[in-house]
Amino acid sequence: MQLLDGVDLGYGDAPVLRDLRLAVTPGQRVALLGRSGSGKSTLLAALRGALLARDLRVALVPQDHALVPQLSALRNVLMGRLDDHGALHNLRTLIRPSRMDRDAAMADLYRVGLAEHADRAVEAMSGGQQQRVALARAFHRAGDVIVGDEPLSAVDPRQAQALATQIREAFPTAILALHDVAVARAFATRIIGLKDGAILFDLPADDMDPARTEALYAR
Repeated sequence: MQLLDGVDLGYGDAPVLRDLRLAVTPGQRVALLGRSGSGKSTLLAALRGALLARDLRVALVPQDHALVPQLSALRNVLMGRLDDHGALHNLRTLIRPSRMDRDAAMADLYRVGLAEHADRAVEAMSGGQQQRVALARAFHRAGDVIVGDEPLSAVDPRQAQALATQIREAFPTAILALHDVAVARAFATRIIGLKDGAILFDLPADDMDPARTEALYAR
């Protein structure tokens, strides 16, 4: 499906990325790689908007996690489905979730290794734990595609690989900005490299070699 067709992305009169044409096939797992400031977050936001415009259900893991710090991990996870219901139902769910809702949210926390911290306020958690709560919220939302902005950056490489496996099993299509090339190669079917306001390469993950990595991250 064609998501972007010759668009400039950025802010005001200073585009970050120019003349982008990008299609994503359902079932693809796309990893965006590039140095900080290369435009990964800008591209992700545009792709998410294009997916939503097609009435697809999109689960989001934003870079800042977008959690409510005073609420427990469980209640932050439950917020993944707030837009499925009205205000009264949502208020009741956050105050006293049904057994079915609680069990579903607990299963998603278990996926990310945080079931034992379900009732802990996220403001008391480490950065890595907060990131996993945000990922559990995306699992709870479910959908056609997950869009994640560095959703594995705050965990160690082994845990990142395990969580990437969980993402692969939960979502038929994924678009993630990642910082670890090894995780990207193991997770993705397609890798897009961003540099100097443009797509440097767009290739199957198996074709990502050391020379391309060097070219992508060299100043």
